[in-house]
Formats: sequence, C-alpha cells, structure tokens
Amino acid sequence: MPNAALIGLSSQMALRRELASIANNIANVNTTGFKADRVVFQEHLAPIARENRFSGQSRGVSFVEDAGSWRNYGQGPVVQTGNPLDVAIDGDAFLVVQTANGERYTRAGSLQINAQGQLVTMDGAVVVGDRGPVTFQPLDRDIVITPDGRITSMQGNEKLNDSQRGRLRLVSFTNPQLLLKEGTNTYSAPDGAGLQPAPASVKVIQGSLEKSNVSTVVEMTRMIDVTRTYTAVANLLSQHNDLRKSAIERLAEVPS
Repeated sequence: MPNAALIGLSSQMALRRELASIANNIANVNTTGFKADRVVFQEHLAPIARENRFSGQSRGVSFVEDAGSWRNYGQGPVVQTGNPLDVAIDGDAFLVVQTANGERYTRAGSLQINAQGQLVTMDGAVVVGDRGPVTFQPLDRDIVITPDGRITSMQGNEKLNDSQRGRLRLVSFTNPQLLLKEGTNTYSAPDGAGLQPAPASVKVIQGSLEKSNVSTVVEMTRMIDVTRTYTAVANLLSQHNDLRKSAIERLAEVPS
C-alpha cells in the first residue's frame, strides 16, 4: 500500500476515535457528575519509507497515533433541586461508595435511602461514611447535611442526642488521570492514583447536584471540525487513488 494511503488511514482511525469520544461527551451532557473525556494524539515516525528512494530526513514517514486520553475534572455547574438527600461537591473531591467490586468513587450526588435505611446512590451503591455505611432510623426526618459532610436528623418532635448519622467520607487523588471510569460517573482507583483525604477547602452543598461539565457548544464545534477533517482526508485518498488508476491505465496503453 502506498505511503500516502497509509498516512491517510492512520489519520482517519485517529479521527474516528476522537469522534467517538465527542459523541460520548454529548450523550452525557445531562448526566449528573459526568466529566468530559479528551483524546491525545502524537506523531509516530516510521524510520524508513516504503518507497526507499529518498535520502536524509525525506525517508521518514509520519503517522498519527493515539497516545491515550485524559479527563477534564473541572467543576460542573451546580443546580438546586430542593431534595435534602442530593449533594454537590464544591472542590476537588469524590464521594466514596461501596459496590460489589469494592470501593468506588463518584461525584454523582443524587442519593436516596434504601429499604435497609442506608444512604445509597441511584445505582444502589452504599454511600460510605467515616464510620461505615450511613444508616437512618425509620422515624428520621429533617435530614441536614452540613458543608463538612456531617449528617444529622430529627426524630419525632425533638432532636435526639444520637441524631448524628455519620459524616460523608470525601477523598481526593494526587494523580486523578489514573482513575478508571466504570459506567458514566463512577471510578476505580488503581495503584499510583494517590488516594488521600479531601482537603479542608472542599464543601458539600445540600439540596443541589453537580451537572456534567460538558459544554455542548464546544463539543458540537469539535464534532463539525473532526467531520470536515475526516471528509477532507477521504477526498485526498480518493484523488490519490484516481491518480494511480490513471497512471496504470496510461502505462498499459500499447503504442500503435
């Protein structure tokens, strides 16, 4: 296969991956706590061109290679819901939840109480507090979640001494780019992510949710740009193929 075709195909493969990333971001523009993904590309320089008739630097061929991806952990917009069990995290931190696969981390603060009285996410994962799962009593009412994550409630007409139900466990990471996404807004932390307690500056906002940090305008602009580039590369490959076809036809002509 000619070098031009190989270069064009490598570009199209990279553009296709970037388009998939953009489409996933747009699909989750309304997902609570979602963080946008970005694809990183780099140049891969082949040492020798297939047509080995060049000298010096002209013998190298540059291909496009996807080097990996990174995630934008920037703060998403916070909207009020009025639900006392909804929480938004203001700052660089995650809620800790317990799943069937172990501890996981999320910024999706749409919470509820299950049949066992435990505070859980919408997916059923148990929210972990400083003393284990946060559990409520059947008569609990007027639940309050303070900015530092402490959870209290009222029972009956009076506030009991044991009304404190726990404190949300908030954590952060020294290298959050190593977090592995599971689903749309839950992460696992491999070795090296640097799990640590959240800084004191992190605040919990009760009755609110953090929305996705995806910008629809930015993603649509990127999608248009990638689509146009992909089309331009496809046209270039088509023209190159037509030139080769024309050259072969002329070479095949028998002079009269």
